[in-house]
Amino acid sequence: MPGPINALSRALSNLLARAVVSGINTAQKCQMLQIRMPGNEGKSDIEHLEPYGFTAAPLEGAEAVAAYFDGDRSHGVVLVVADRRYRLKGLEGGEVAIYDDQGQSVTLKRAGIVVNGGGNPITFTNATKARFEMDIEATGNIKDNCDSDGLAMSAMRLTYNGHTHEENGDGGGTTDAATQKMEVS
Repeated sequence: MPGPINALSRALSNLLARAVVSGINTAQKCQMLQIRMPGNEGKSDIEHLEPYGFTAAPLEGAEAVAAYFDGDRSHGVVLVVADRRYRLKGLEGGEVAIYDDQGQSVTLKRAGIVVNGGGNPITFTNATKARFEMDIEATGNIKDNCDSDGLAMSAMRLTYNGHTHEENGDGGGTTDAATQKMEVS
């Protein structure tokens, strides 16, 4: 019975297919991809099912796995997209990362969380405040009111250390700028 076995074999081989992303439409509720499969078979408007809470716009050339229910290639979904060109390498067992093609990443490492801006600014937005329940260290300047004429903390320290004022209540005259020092540790 080669006929039914060949038909079953073809149907099973049509269930999953490796593919390469050739286009993307992120404007839909469900992201739609254009893909190319072996034999240069192309499919358009294939739904990309993404895990809840995660989304990404893959670049052309990324690799995908497409599933076709009942082996019917007229309606499929992409289950996963990967891009080995930009994947972070060298993670230890249990470590997790999100990354992009610009070198930006957030890595949950065994020794702590590492945020790499890839040379771009890191912006926290749409929050009422940022709360840090730990010491904060900075190797660069910390600036107040950074989008206006604010001063860096080092400039504020110089202003404070150089100021003079009248002593209140003890008749001591004006303070000497040399005696006013603000220590920052």
